[in-house]
Amino acid sequence: MSDTTAVGDAPAADRAGAPGDGEQLAGQGALADRLEAHRTELTGYCYRMLGSAFEAEDAVQETMVRAWRGHARFEGRSSLRSWLYRIATNVCLDLLKGRKRRARPMDLSSPSSVDTPIGTGLPETTWIGPVPDERVLASAGEDPAETAVARESVRLAFVAALQRLAPRQRAVLILREVLSWSAAEVAELLGSSVASVNSALQRARATLADAGTTPDAPPEPLGDAQQALLQRYVDAFERFDMDALTELLHEDCTLSMPPYALWLRGRADILKWLLGPGCGCRGSHLVPVAANGRPAFGQYRTGGASRTESGGGTPWAIQVIETADGRITALQSFLDTERLFPLFGLPPHYDGPATGDRPADGR
Repeated sequence: MSDTTAVGDAPAADRAGAPGDGEQLAGQGALADRLEAHRTELTGYCYRMLGSAFEAEDAVQETMVRAWRGHARFEGRSSLRSWLYRIATNVCLDLLKGRKRRARPMDLSSPSSVDTPIGTGLPETTWIGPVPDERVLASAGEDPAETAVARESVRLAFVAALQRLAPRQRAVLILREVLSWSAAEVAELLGSSVASVNSALQRARATLADAGTTPDAPPEPLGDAQQALLQRYVDAFERFDMDALTELLHEDCTLSMPPYALWLRGRADILKWLLGPGCGCRGSHLVPVAANGRPAFGQYRTGGASRTESGGGTPWAIQVIETADGRITALQSFLDTERLFPLFGLPPHYDGPATGDRPADGR
């Protein structure tokens, strides 16, 4: 099923009333608008459940179609929002049956060395993938504290930690800890008891604590200092200035590159890798986007030549950046550009900066 089909594009048998029945068509249009109003938050929920932007959008589309077709049987015993979450939860639980959890490279193995062969890429279903903020986070104007929690709850490390949970535990924790549903509301959604929900939440919290991740870990605040750090990073990376990058990367910074399992830890190894196997990044251009509540960039490579000589570049990676204490702590590069660049609205070729380019934090 296409992940771009709108609710209003439901099959004709579900969409059309009798010829000239303007009142029925108007009602269907209003229903489509009411369903679409929940798309972003549902996509965020399904992304946390599934760890893939593409699977999340498919799950939400399936949720919308089921809601469209079943709305006549919806008796209003709960809110439309609660009903949609119940459908979305069932869709996600069905998708998760019998599958292995998605992960990050650092969840699967110890760090590699600079001399480790990059190996063969693993299937897309192995990895937690990035997601554009606009697809999963509410628009501006929401409560700042809630916005901060929402941003943190789509961070790659947190989404990866969620995948360690059994699917129903995952749903309970997201609904209770991220979306602030009551235990009674979650119990009703899952057709369970409050005691069962509280028990599942306790087990889920313990699992996340063992993984060193909690849903309320404080995010790096956005501000002038982080903006300046990102601008310095863009400048240093595009000039391929290793001395400047040395000043910006945390001593224990990590570099990962799904679909490859290889990952590096430590500023020294990352810089050696960039000067060795990663030397093709020389001359790259970075276009700011925003992913997983973090600053991110679309990286265009020119095959090692200077951008001033080539005048352009081809998609290479979506970089998602983590920062802490004024340093970059993680460079997470996702190389599935054929699917990811369209998802982030990035063009298939870089021909120079567009008018009104966004600031370095993608906001």
